[in-house]
Amino acid sequence: MLKFVYSFAIIFMGLLLGYVIQILVRRKHISIGIPIDDWRKLLQKVALLFFNPVAILGAVWIVSLKNAALIALPFIGLFTFLTGGMLAIGAARLLDLEGKKTGALFGCGFFTNIGAIGTLICFIFLGEAGFAMVAIYKLFEELAYYSIGFPIAKYYGSSRHNLPASGLMKHLARDPYIITALSSIAIGGLLNAAGVQRPEFYKTIISVFVPLLTVLLLTSIGMAMKFNKIGAYIRECVSIGVIKFALVPALAALAAYFLGFDKIENGLPLKVVIILSSMPVAFNALIPPSLYDLDLDLANSCWFFTTAMLVVELPMLLMVINMI
Repeated sequence: MLKFVYSFAIIFMGLLLGYVIQILVRRKHISIGIPIDDWRKLLQKVALLFFNPVAILGAVWIVSLKNAALIALPFIGLFTFLTGGMLAIGAARLLDLEGKKTGALFGCGFFTNIGAIGTLICFIFLGEAGFAMVAIYKLFEELAYYSIGFPIAKYYGSSRHNLPASGLMKHLARDPYIITALSSIAIGGLLNAAGVQRPEFYKTIISVFVPLLTVLLLTSIGMAMKFNKIGAYIRECVSIGVIKFALVPALAALAAYFLGFDKIENGLPLKVVIILSSMPVAFNALIPPSLYDLDLDLANSCWFFTTAMLVVELPMLLMVINMI
């Protein structure tokens, strides 16, 4: 229960802080000097280019990476993105949604909040070892988002915006967030393989940096939250909830079980897969509707609905994890 309260408090505090700042700025009660979107980007840069790589490096430094089966971990991550997206398209057909709504619903099924919420839950529930496996699980995340998620969403829209399809790998190779994350994994892995002893103080650094990382990311999300049209999309929200919290986790857990993840480090990688495959809609799901003229209100409603459902989901996740 303490783990649940702690994790939910951090999530709630980050979102609330960002939303309060948004309201105060909108009503001109406070002035923050630069546009609020620039503040959002600054918070994300600080979180992803400083706190995240330092924490990843330290966690990978001591995690056990000897089992060859863990090579499959990022492929399971990719599998969850694809499965969520395909199930969302299926749900759109059952609900008889038109193209712009289908594209938005696809994004909600495809994009998953691993970076902010998933990272925090794995760290609180499973410790540093679980946090280290998050970085491996999401190895193909950016590649999947840019090469699969955005193009499919664009297919359902009518915008003329173009993604750099021909130069995708060059585009990804220059992305500072990807370079920083991969460098952190590589350096931590090399120190791990070399048998270099990690300093004791690093444990304290990680215990502070991971919650701070989450607060910064969620504060940036809270600065753009909207609630005004959720009631019009109840069917879509429930559909995405079933996909995110039941169907995708069940399929991912089954795949992880057949790969023998339950026999590695007391089932640690299986627990990581269950947690990360059960995360709510990512804020990234709101980007394609803005770019490609999809139903932004639908995407925003599904994002808020699944994030709010964490109140119910987190205790259930903790119970399942403790049973493994």
